[in-house]
Amino acid sequence: MKKQMKTAGIGFYILILAIIFFAVYVSGALDNNSTSSYNINTFKSDLDSGRIESVEILPNQETPTGEVSVVLSGGTKISFYVSDVKEIENILNEDIEFANRYKVHDIQKTSWIITTLLPYGLGIIVIFFLFSFLSAQSAGANGSNAKMMNFGKSRAQRIDPNDQHAKTFRDVAGLKEEKEELEEIVDFLANPGKYTGVGARIPKGIILVGPPGTGKTLLAKAVAGEAGVPFFSLSGSDFVEMFVGVGASRVRDLFAEAKRSAPCIVFIDEIDAVARKRGSGLGGGHDEREQTLNQMLVEMDGFGINEGIIVMAATNRVDILDPAILRPGRFDRRVTVGRPDVKGREEILDVHAKGKPLGDDVDLKAIAQTTVGFTGADLENLLNEAAIVCARNGRKFIEQEDISKSFIKVGIGKEKKSKIISEKDKKITAYHEAGHAILFHLLPDVGPVHMVSIIPTGSGAAGYTMPLPERDEMFMTKGKMLQDIIVSLGGRIAESIIFDDITTGASQDIKQATNTAKAMVTKYGFSENVGMINYADEDEVFIGRDFGHTSRGYSEDVAKKIDHEVKSIMDECYVKAKNILEEHMEILHKCAKLLLEKERIDRFEFESLFVPHVIEDKAEKEAGKEALESHQEEGVENSGDSDNK
Repeated sequence: MKKQMKTAGIGFYILILAIIFFAVYVSGALDNNSTSSYNINTFKSDLDSGRIESVEILPNQETPTGEVSVVLSGGTKISFYVSDVKEIENILNEDIEFANRYKVHDIQKTSWIITTLLPYGLGIIVIFFLFSFLSAQSAGANGSNAKMMNFGKSRAQRIDPNDQHAKTFRDVAGLKEEKEELEEIVDFLANPGKYTGVGARIPKGIILVGPPGTGKTLLAKAVAGEAGVPFFSLSGSDFVEMFVGVGASRVRDLFAEAKRSAPCIVFIDEIDAVARKRGSGLGGGHDEREQTLNQMLVEMDGFGINEGIIVMAATNRVDILDPAILRPGRFDRRVTVGRPDVKGREEILDVHAKGKPLGDDVDLKAIAQTTVGFTGADLENLLNEAAIVCARNGRKFIEQEDISKSFIKVGIGKEKKSKIISEKDKKITAYHEAGHAILFHLLPDVGPVHMVSIIPTGSGAAGYTMPLPERDEMFMTKGKMLQDIIVSLGGRIAESIIFDDITTGASQDIKQATNTAKAMVTKYGFSENVGMINYADEDEVFIGRDFGHTSRGYSEDVAKKIDHEVKSIMDECYVKAKNILEEHMEILHKCAKLLLEKERIDRFEFESLFVPHVIEDKAEKEAGKEALESHQEEGVENSGDSDNK
């Protein structure tokens, strides 16, 4: 309906313009229907020479002026104006031939349509157009003018306790400790007298900190749903506009509305968009974002203690927030919402599996054990992709194979089996991935191998080797980081050994290994020569720091020592990886051959290659770990000797 009205309005405006152009055209046509190059002298000359065949005189209303229309020999018709038509009549009467042949018309009268209707009609149409335009701009409280008037109003979305979108703690899985920490907030909103009676002050604000997808927003909604109070939700970017003062106005309106609805919860998602450190970047003190932050600081101090307003916020960049907003009295409490452990992942899978028919071969507990590092959003996406695969294949139940395919798609990218690859490139990829897989299998702290493939993926990789961590780890050890570097270099080393040449396919592996080695030296203090000093780079510009804080915080001598240590780690890991692959050359050839035949092999098929050579038991794994540690100690001693020299 609105679209039809808009189309009709556009048509009306086009009609108005067409009428105006038509009026201008008619006026011009009336003013320019004579030939100005023909005059009375030319007329006399043509009359004397006998070139004129007929003459018509058309007097104007403003006599004695008029127009003379002449037809020349050959049929040419010419018109010209004269100041006195009587003069033309006298000339013609003196000529014997034309004395009785010319015609004199009645006095011309301008049409009333042109003289009266057209000017007044155009004026009425223009006035009507203006009134229509102004009335459309100011029609009703819900019109576009009302939107301009509400430009400084809060854009918070309100969710009431009985709303269908309301959440409770039953909808939140895998966050047991976090829910327990927030239960006292729920209890206060439901029974405030219990706390105020003993002089307790409930926190004004709670900030939820954690990686993306861990359930911070869902947890805040659950608190409001459990307490049975209104929930105001908006994003930090909703405050900031290009117009100065709009953000501060929206903050004032938000807290005014919250006071009218108390007790309630105000939730600001991605608060780092508006609460970054002041004085950073190029905005200066008059930056609109900083004015909005200042108003937020004032408002959070403005409402009284225990008024029943709880401000909750979520961010994954708490390091760049302004210290003033994190102090007690504003955001008093910080709740860390981390990645779920294996038990939490199983609970999350149970929640997202509701409404999805699972086959008998699907084991959610096994999936939880093999999805180390997945957040709640990742797990939901995994099951959703599996359901899509199941529906695409025309089945009614989700099978384990669907989840395995989705696991690859989510973790690496969809396989492109139709992509045409030369036999040479396939062979290079097979040995490259076999090099990674063998090191994953033999090194004690990485792996085991879940899948090896030489099928290109949507991420641009020619193949992949997917490990499958079997346990959650809280810390990264020095030994494991060294083994990660060794595994990363395995593909390049296999190419070099087999083909006596190298390709660009290992660029991402080298980048990853270099970053790990640099972090060991500059961030974690794993280098004895550099020492336990943090030389990591400062925050980048516009992410909480300005230009003055981006310079390197150490001397050229230290930088040279860091570079030497990083290269030393890379060189030592390269030598160890090469020695391991040369010792298992037969396995390397067998693995590459199997990959060329099947293009993708699973854990059982890969580990079966080692049966004649390696017995997979705990004693052998521990022996390999001890051997690797002895290699590392020898490398440290050798590096110390080289420095002394």
